[in-house]
Amino acid sequence: MDASVSVKATASTFEADVREIVAAKYVRTAGASDAVAGVQSRFVVEPGSEQELAKVLKLANAAGLGVTPRGGGTKLEWGNRPAQADVILSTARLHRVIEHAWADLTVSAEAGCTIAKLQETLAKHGQRLALDALWPERATVGGVLSTNDSGALRLRFGSLRDLVIGVTLALADGTVASSGGRVVKNVAGYDLPKLVTGALGTLGVITRAIFRLHPLPRERRTISCVTTNVREAQRLVVAIQNSKLAHSALQICCETEMQPRVDVLFEGTEAGLTAQVEQVKVMMGAAAISDAGGDVWSARQEICSAGKQGEAEFAVVKFASLPAQMAETIETIARLSRPDVRWKVAAQATGIGWARLDGDAQAMESALREFRAGLERGGGSLVIAHRAAGMSALDAWGKAGDALPLMNAVKRQFDPQGILNPGRFVGGI
Repeated sequence: MDASVSVKATASTFEADVREIVAAKYVRTAGASDAVAGVQSRFVVEPGSEQELAKVLKLANAAGLGVTPRGGGTKLEWGNRPAQADVILSTARLHRVIEHAWADLTVSAEAGCTIAKLQETLAKHGQRLALDALWPERATVGGVLSTNDSGALRLRFGSLRDLVIGVTLALADGTVASSGGRVVKNVAGYDLPKLVTGALGTLGVITRAIFRLHPLPRERRTISCVTTNVREAQRLVVAIQNSKLAHSALQICCETEMQPRVDVLFEGTEAGLTAQVEQVKVMMGAAAISDAGGDVWSARQEICSAGKQGEAEFAVVKFASLPAQMAETIETIARLSRPDVRWKVAAQATGIGWARLDGDAQAMESALREFRAGLERGGGSLVIAHRAAGMSALDAWGKAGDALPLMNAVKRQFDPQGILNPGRFVGGI
C-alpha cells in the first residue's frame, strides 16, 4: 500500500474515533490560522475534560500523529519548526479555577484558564499569583508553564519553578500523572512541576496546576531614572541591589538613539513606599528621576509583540548572562546591530533580558549568531522567540550542552514515540 494512502487512512480513523470521545462540534479540520511555526496542522480538537484529553492523546499516539498542545496560542512561534504538527490539542474548554484555598495561599486551576481570569479570582481575597506573564488576557496556565514565561517580578518572588507546587499532565500513552495527592501513574523520582516547566509541551500535556500565592500589595509605585550611558545604569542597578531596599522589580530599558532608563518597583504600604522612594532618590543623586506609571513594566511585552503593517522585518530574543555583565551584554547588542539594524532591550536585574531587532534579515542573523556565541562562551544563552522570514535556518535554542543525553532519556521515558511537539525543543527533542 502507498505510504500516503496509509497515512490518510490512519488520520481518517483517528478523526472518527475522536468524535466518539469529544462532541463533533469540538473536532474540526485545521485552517491556515492553526499552522504551527509554518507547519500546517490537520485537526483541532478541544476536549471538555482531563479524561477526554488523555483519551485523545492515546489515540494520536497509536496513530503516530504529532500533537501540539495549545492554550491561548500566544507563543506558538517559540521553539523550532515542528517535525510534525498533525493535531492541535486545545485546552480552551479546560478553563476553570478549581479551588482557591485562600487560607493556605494556594490555588488549583485547569490548564486553559487564562492568567487574567486567575488573577481576577484571586484578587477577590486580596491575593495574587506573583507572575507578570506576557499577554495575560490570552495566555493560559498551561502555556506559561510550558514556556516558563515570567517577567521582572521574578527578582523578588522567584520564577515559575518557584511558584508552581503541583501539576497534573496527560502522558502520550493516555495515562495521567500527578505531582501530588492521588498519583494515577507512578512517576517516582521525577519532580514534575519543575520538569515540565519550560519543556514546551514535549513531555506531556498539562491539564491542571497548583500554585503558591502572595498577598496583593496595598500600593505600588515605580521610580524611573534616565542615565547617560548603560554603564551608569548598571552601577545604579548594583547599588539598589546591594541596598536594604525592598524592591519588587528592577530593569534597564534602552534602544537605538535612546538613553538608558532604570525602573524600580516598590510595593507595600503608603508610608513604607514614601520612605523607600526617598532613599532611592538620594542614591540616584542628581540624575533625571521621575515617578513613572506602571506601563514601563510593559516594555517586555512591547518587545515581543508583532510589528505594525509596513514595518521592517524583526526578530525577538531572550538572553541570559551574569547580572554583573548586563551593561556589557547590552553594549554588545548595540555594537553588533550597527549600522543596518535598530534594537530595543528590556533587561532585568536577574540577568535575563529581551531584545528586539528590526531591519535587514541577513544583518540580524549575523548579529544574533555572533551575540549567541559570545553569550555561550561566558556561560549565558540566547533563545529566539521570533525570527524574520529570512532567518528560518537559525536554531531557536543554541547549544544544548552536557544535559542533552539526560534530556533525551527523560523524553523517551515520557514520550517513547516522540509525538509531543516533535523537533521543537532543545537538540531537536
